[in-house]
Amino acid sequence: MTEQPTTFGRPQPGVDPADSRGALPRTPAQPGGAALSAQARAGTAPPGPGPATTRGKGEDGMGKEHPADGPEHSQPAVTEPVGAPAAYGGPPAREKPSVGEKPSVAEHRPRPASEGIPAQPGADQERVPDGPERRSGRGLPPGRPMPMRRDGDRLRFVGAATRRIARGLDLDEIVMGLCRATVPTFSDAILVYLRDPLPVGDERPTGPVVLRLRRTDRIPEERDTDGVLLSSAFEPEPEPAGPADLSTLSTELCEVRPGGALNEVLRGVRPVFADAPAARDALPELLGEGGEAIVPDGQHAILAPLRGRRRVIGAALFLRRPDRPAFEADDLLVAAQLATHSALGIDKAVLYGREAYIADELQRTMLPETLPRPTGVRLASRYLPAAETARVGGDWYDAIPLPGSRVALVVGDVMGHSMTSAAIMGQLRTTAQTLAGLDLPPQEVLHHLDEQAQRLGTDRMATCLYAVYDPVTHRITIANAGHPPPVLLHLGGRAEVLPVPPGAPIGVGGVDFEAVELDAPAGATLLLYTDGLVESRLRDVWTGIEQLREKLAATAQLTGPDHPPPLEALCDEVLDMLGPGDRDDDIALLAARFDGIAPSDVAYWTLEPEETAPGQARRLARRALARWDLEELTDSVELLVSEVVTNAVRYATRPVTLRLLRTDVLRCEVGDDVPQLPRLRQARATDEGGRGLYLVNRLARRWGATRLSTGKVVWFELNRG
Repeated sequence: MTEQPTTFGRPQPGVDPADSRGALPRTPAQPGGAALSAQARAGTAPPGPGPATTRGKGEDGMGKEHPADGPEHSQPAVTEPVGAPAAYGGPPAREKPSVGEKPSVAEHRPRPASEGIPAQPGADQERVPDGPERRSGRGLPPGRPMPMRRDGDRLRFVGAATRRIARGLDLDEIVMGLCRATVPTFSDAILVYLRDPLPVGDERPTGPVVLRLRRTDRIPEERDTDGVLLSSAFEPEPEPAGPADLSTLSTELCEVRPGGALNEVLRGVRPVFADAPAARDALPELLGEGGEAIVPDGQHAILAPLRGRRRVIGAALFLRRPDRPAFEADDLLVAAQLATHSALGIDKAVLYGREAYIADELQRTMLPETLPRPTGVRLASRYLPAAETARVGGDWYDAIPLPGSRVALVVGDVMGHSMTSAAIMGQLRTTAQTLAGLDLPPQEVLHHLDEQAQRLGTDRMATCLYAVYDPVTHRITIANAGHPPPVLLHLGGRAEVLPVPPGAPIGVGGVDFEAVELDAPAGATLLLYTDGLVESRLRDVWTGIEQLREKLAATAQLTGPDHPPPLEALCDEVLDMLGPGDRDDDIALLAARFDGIAPSDVAYWTLEPEETAPGQARRLARRALARWDLEELTDSVELLVSEVVTNAVRYATRPVTLRLLRTDVLRCEVGDDVPQLPRLRQARATDEGGRGLYLVNRLARRWGATRLSTGKVVWFELNRG
């Protein structure tokens, strides 16, 4: 009995050609079969030609039969028995080890190739007499690879190339991986065409199929040690004439005509040589007018369709110079493997891009697109997802204008950073906006949010902080539901953590929330944030809050005690405190600069609901405008105040309030105890009333009405000057 040696030669039928080891499994010896010598097992081929072995017929992934190998790819048949001296001066083969004896290290299977793509394949080839040494590549033009002489080279190349392609996450990385893996190891240049637009998932494009040149790559120009510019792989040379430069391509778009030659090649899916009848007619259609000049004659080019999961999404054209060895039949299998892996990777990248787009759109619509500009306060915000692969989360912030020039500041955090968390966050944010429109106290808003979270599910937990700022009284009312406390940065640079009751998270149920009222001096900055800013695996929440307080104080020192730091720059400085290990959760940040409204810019009166109230309101408004040097607005203000107060007095049973606010605009607010909101309508010619709001709508810069718990407020604004 003879021992069947392990070989790295051509795989037999039934063996996966993509096996990264590039080796055949050990099989029993056939009767009368020959065994390779020990020197052949080590990978050294004899110098003399041997009889060619014929490869058995098999099919690749697209049903193509493998042709028989030529002598260049064959292994010589050796008929030496085990134990005989090795041929060509090799060491003697050892006898078969006995039972229980470990085989020697020399008989172990060689280590597979490294992860990198072999720059010069054919490392085990013999040296050509009086020529360059093929193993090292010395004596070859720079960047010119040697042809792959054995199937082991091809298997190692395909394994390394597919791994490089698989590393790409987006479309450009995958296409670049294909180009860098093939040039110059497999080809001298490559052109990659993709459909424009690329279909996503199960979409069925209705328009014509259009291919766009996505990327080209070729062997770059290099300089030798003397600084002389060496000719590029795709520049014309005197002898032999090379293909033209890739820059000669006249067009980047190609429409695939139904029934045309290019359409037939793409439908066939299998790579074809450029000299095939179908490819000769398809290449001019693909490359455009004069583009076929870059394609060399013979089998120096391969056109490989790129087929994804359900359809052909593009094509790749591999090119070699005429002075280089032509592609062989087995190179079609290599091109097929590269095209298949690239197409599947592109398909997945497009699907991933669609998922990322949906996640971004969902998160963008859940958060405020722009912040309002309420009177007496300036706002800035930031949102950071937990990671690039998790772009949605449950953190949110909001700023809601309230009646009386007040503003509600909200920040919340739903557990997790997934699509479900974002959906729950959107529902809670909508509920908070609705409750804010009812002008409920902060503790009542949190109570209703808690009930809403319980209706959404038993495990829907969230934290929330709800604050209401009044620029007239310079006070802020805050209620907390298990959220980190806000930090107030004073004008002098002192930063303090506000003493807010912690409360229980939203969704626990049966918990009363408590609100506190604190001073909000002019020039101070309130910072609301989520726990992702101050808590991570490397620090607890209170350590992070202390670091945030110190960061705010240090930033304020840079601008001096009399000037608060700019809001946008302050938000950026706060986010700079995050380290590499601090991005465990998404982050929402809302900064509010309290400017307030000075008492001298506020005029407030109470009017009895009598017929004389409109005239009294006109006189009071005229005096206030004269005191503020705004006499040019007297006529408009008197007319609009008279109309709004008249509507309030008509239905009110309690005193009517009138307030004028002088900021960058002039704002007038009229409040009564009637909850019904006024409605703008078009009065008929015979109607005696119904024109008051029409005048307000035409003359005022903005106007609106807000329902309160005690009635409503109708307001309008006029530009100053």
